[in-house]
Amino acid sequence: MAIYDNFGVRTIINVSGASTRVGGALMPEEVVDSMREAARESVSMAELQAAASRYISNVTGAEAGYVTSGASAGLTLATASIIAGCDLSKIDKLPQTQGFKNEFIISREHRNGYDHAARLAGATLVEVGMNEIVANAGVRRTEPWEYEVAITDSTVGIYYSQGPDSHPCLTDVVKVAQKFKLPVIVDAAGELPPKANLRRFIEMGADLVAFSGGKALLGPQSTGILCGKKHLITSVALQNLDMDEFFDIWDPPNDLIPKDTLPGIPRHGIGRGFKVSKENVVGLLTALRLFVEDNYESNYIDQTNYLKSIVSAISSKALETRIFAPEEGSPILTIRVNEEVLQKSAFEISRQLKNGNPGVFVQEVGLGEGIITIHPMNLNEDRTRILTKKLLSII
Repeated sequence: MAIYDNFGVRTIINVSGASTRVGGALMPEEVVDSMREAARESVSMAELQAAASRYISNVTGAEAGYVTSGASAGLTLATASIIAGCDLSKIDKLPQTQGFKNEFIISREHRNGYDHAARLAGATLVEVGMNEIVANAGVRRTEPWEYEVAITDSTVGIYYSQGPDSHPCLTDVVKVAQKFKLPVIVDAAGELPPKANLRRFIEMGADLVAFSGGKALLGPQSTGILCGKKHLITSVALQNLDMDEFFDIWDPPNDLIPKDTLPGIPRHGIGRGFKVSKENVVGLLTALRLFVEDNYESNYIDQTNYLKSIVSAISSKALETRIFAPEEGSPILTIRVNEEVLQKSAFEISRQLKNGNPGVFVQEVGLGEGIITIHPMNLNEDRTRILTKKLLSII
């Protein structure tokens, strides 16, 4: 595209999926058009976020919601809201948490690079459980009682990373949390689809749930959704919005920020650097609506056909292909490389695909096992043709 040519940047064919490093998911025209239209007018960001809260609440079943600058920012804001609440003194001090509760219990299995988002807000993560199965040292995984015995006077909440095989079950963790009146944050960044997950974790008792807006929703890559308890979303808004106003004439929407419960306006909070533009809020809400109304189903059919055409073209004794088609969401193509026959490894093929203009970036999960993974969410007929030609030239 000319816009990238202007700055000397090559475009790529992204079959890695919605990963940030390859630019995320390509947005539907309706989302792009909504952002373009939003850019032509000014609005009160508090009023816009209040409107977003109502829509997200309706879609997720949560008491309130908020559009964040990505799921990671949502996790930082979620953590900050639990630590500080609407206490203006605590909001002003974050990420310094000396003198008040700041510990979140997390299963050792749930630790990952993304939990830096919680630590950024001043949280201390207290690990429970053992990775005994991974270490080949036993058969048990983290158990609910381990959360309970780890609770101290410094515990302020529980941090839970949701995935296909998360353990223990969120329901059991929530039972422990509710026994001690502790809120639970759920990192569900990549847990869409299925569509039912928009409501599932709230229904299971989570207090705050973070989703990515730039993955399966096909919204702006730098957006996310945070949904949950209303008083916590109020704290999120207080710590994220531009607060440089006079209290006497400050009139935020009451269903987002009940002014009469506050002694004044806080200074800019820890989330100020996570500001979300009006264009991104509108783009995210448009993408969410399209997702909820099943407007992406035809995309999945097209994506399956693209993968089938690739398989047909590269059929070879040196390659074992398989298409995985879930009930909801994008299909996935895996290509297992017979290195002895092909005299090339999956790593070498991936490296060669990246070269040139355009480069082709595949999912890197599985490369160590000789598997090339292709996610078709960003494919169209032209990109599929180019990808197939490039694969054939390499193999």
